[in-house]
Amino acid sequence: MPKKSLFNKIVGDRSALELKFAAFLDGCADTDVVSYTKNYFSVNFKIDYVKADGSISNYYPDFIVRTGDRDICIVETKGLEDLDVPQKMDRLKRWCEDVNAAQDKVRFDYVFVDEEDFKRYKPESFSSLVRNFRQYKDG
Repeated sequence: MPKKSLFNKIVGDRSALELKFAAFLDGCADTDVVSYTKNYFSVNFKIDYVKADGSISNYYPDFIVRTGDRDICIVETKGLEDLDVPQKMDRLKRWCEDVNAAQDKVRFDYVFVDEEDFKRYKPESFSSLVRNFRQYKDG
């Protein structure tokens, strides 16, 4: 049973990575991760984006992580990168920028976590993960 999730059960939609990542979040210090939720379709947090083929679709980021009273990080985990990941991450970046510009009560950030790097680097904290997992942030 998760300790920090807003829900009492975590279901990995497509990969074991989501369950491993939820366990990682549960193991983080309370000063690092206050709470989190796995974004299920029923939670309905979605962002529209333009797919690689030019059509419009909805994107459901994997996790929403509260790291402080005013800080929330949206996390996308991915085992295998599909064609639409760059478009999704570009849209998520713009979404965070737009929300942060429109209000100052909560600061939104995002991070992309690929399975290979998550296994290889074994981050010790969520804050170190956000600092070091820079794909789709730099450049």
